[in-house]
Amino acid sequence: MDIQNLIQLIVFGAFISLFCWTISNQFGRNQLQIKSREDWLIDTLGLTIQGILIPFLQATLVYGFYHYLLPNQQGYLKVSPILSFLISFVLVDYLYYWNHRLLHTNFLWQVHQVHHTVTQMDVLGTSRNTIWTSLLIIYLWIHTLFLYLLADPTGYLLGVSLTSALDLWRHSRLMISANHWLYKFISPWLILPQDHAWHHCSENYHCNYGANLKIWDKLHHTYHQSNTLPSAIGIPTSLTFTQKFLFPFS
Repeated sequence: MDIQNLIQLIVFGAFISLFCWTISNQFGRNQLQIKSREDWLIDTLGLTIQGILIPFLQATLVYGFYHYLLPNQQGYLKVSPILSFLISFVLVDYLYYWNHRLLHTNFLWQVHQVHHTVTQMDVLGTSRNTIWTSLLIIYLWIHTLFLYLLADPTGYLLGVSLTSALDLWRHSRLMISANHWLYKFISPWLILPQDHAWHHCSENYHCNYGANLKIWDKLHHTYHQSNTLPSAIGIPTSLTFTQKFLFPFS
């Protein structure tokens, strides 16, 4: 099994594990039962796009674009797996922080708002977006660029898989108790589901933009800390299914 297949297996395993955890408890089952057919459909389409279409675009069109643009730079960067992992998990995370803040500006909010129509935190809503949103997220372009430039992308791909698994986790309700030793270890630096829940709350969603690390929100004063969960998740919308999927080009 090559490294890319292993990465896909890790991410798929994380999704299946979180979904099984969701249906294993009564509250999780109740939350899934009250999801509308429209929400089920748009979430399924979003996960399909993110899990199949985007990797296909990365491996074909975007990779081919970099090969055309930088024909002599393929495999040019020779760095250690540890450094390439840090580039993926830390440096790209900082770029995503600003990418995410840009999606919350008036210019792009009309597209990104679809992601904030989720009314409950569950793993299925992780990739709820318009069909076009992934083109505006830096991962599609920056991951492919580094995979093209790196002589050994193993460490970088491990960082990608960990980021993807954490993305699924922070959209779930699998929360670590504040009294648990693991919470005290990872809470100071890692974005947790309870942190991301505040990003999806209906009142104050312009906070906690980070994907992996809290340091960026703390550094730029966009971090919201609370020992409780928001009372309501999601923003009200009158968008139809077609608008949610194709908006704003419908």
